[in-house]
Amino acid sequence: MFSDFDLHERLLKALDTLKFKKPTPVQEAAIGPALDGRDLRVTARTGSGKTAAFVLPILHRLLSEPKPQAGARALILLPTRELAQQTLKEVERFAQFTFLKAGLITGGEGFKEQAAAMRKNPEILIGTPGRLIEHLNTGGLELDDVDFLVLDEADRMLDMGFSEDVLKLADACTSESRQTLLFSATSGGNTLRTVIEHVLREPEVLMLDRTGELNEAVTQQIITADDVAHKERLLQWLLAHETYRKAIVFTNTRVQADRLGGVLTASNIKVFVLHGEKDQKDRKLAMERLKQGAVSVLVATDVAARGLDVEGMDLVINFDMPRSGDEYVHRIGRTGRAGEAGVAISLICHTDWNLMSSIERYLKLRFERRVVQPLKGTYQGPKKLKASGKAASTKKKKTDTKKPATKTKTSPRPKRPSASKIVSQDGMAPLKRKKTDAE
Repeated sequence: MFSDFDLHERLLKALDTLKFKKPTPVQEAAIGPALDGRDLRVTARTGSGKTAAFVLPILHRLLSEPKPQAGARALILLPTRELAQQTLKEVERFAQFTFLKAGLITGGEGFKEQAAAMRKNPEILIGTPGRLIEHLNTGGLELDDVDFLVLDEADRMLDMGFSEDVLKLADACTSESRQTLLFSATSGGNTLRTVIEHVLREPEVLMLDRTGELNEAVTQQIITADDVAHKERLLQWLLAHETYRKAIVFTNTRVQADRLGGVLTASNIKVFVLHGEKDQKDRKLAMERLKQGAVSVLVATDVAARGLDVEGMDLVINFDMPRSGDEYVHRIGRTGRAGEAGVAISLICHTDWNLMSSIERYLKLRFERRVVQPLKGTYQGPKKLKASGKAASTKKKKTDTKKPATKTKTSPRPKRPSASKIVSQDGMAPLKRKKTDAE
């Protein structure tokens, strides 16, 4: 129960008003150490309730340890504008019975208006690294008084190329008493490990979910396909027959995303396409249309879908198989949020099988095999499998079919007849040449 935590009474009142009774596993594990001032390194799946796991301890300490300051005391970094907006709403909900204020600093909004808002010294700043760096470089952002630094969705933030910005912002938070909380959905790679070593001080490590257990509320299936055209027919069938409120279709390329957008539009499916060539206005429009129900299907590449958190997203279709297990975890994290059920379906050609098999081994699970009978193809997986689950090679070993060279008998060269035996064409023997005087 939240009442078991030593939280400020105004926060408990907000929790009671919001009908928050029992903490999620990540909240139960993280709130206590965070209240004690420990740095945390937390691995928890997307949609597990981790926002409250860092917001509540920060609000409690801001209320319990008032401190005159010239700037913000808490800085929360997130990879996308949408996630920052959602986090701001959560902060405002939990702080509704306090005088604590939060400011939002993201791209796509007025720079001067944001600078003016920061001059009012909100206790909490929530933003994306790129825009915060712009304010830092112009001298409008002061982080000397930051006592609480949060890196949420840290693995995604670094995948999007924000590692230098994150480190620069962390270095600008010069308070010796700074507490840093880092959350990610996966264990990440070398870049994340570098950031962890740089920003965390003797952190407590909380592994709330092993990678293979992420999104256990999501049914994970594969459907085999003969080729890309067959995949397109399967996709149309699934979107016409599956039960869902909102769906997202992932591709690996912008070209494929645009193509699928056209195919689905021709099938009278309300769809919006999002990829790296789309600007912030397109992204904002996509979010608004999804939330309003104007469209029910989003076709997106991985980079474009970073940080998307759309309520009611309960179907994920991998038209192209992701290139890594971590990428797969990020994709299916769009559904099955907060314990809700969801379905993730991957369409697998013969060229996708080995990649799919590698992801199964990485996640330590086996995807459910499914057949769509009206569109059953000829390819149902490799005929032979290795112990790893990958397709066994069907190439036959080359054998040496060349026969050893044998000496061929050659007929003897005919002897040249002597001049005396040469007969002229008329049958007469040739006349003997007379010797000259010189001879």
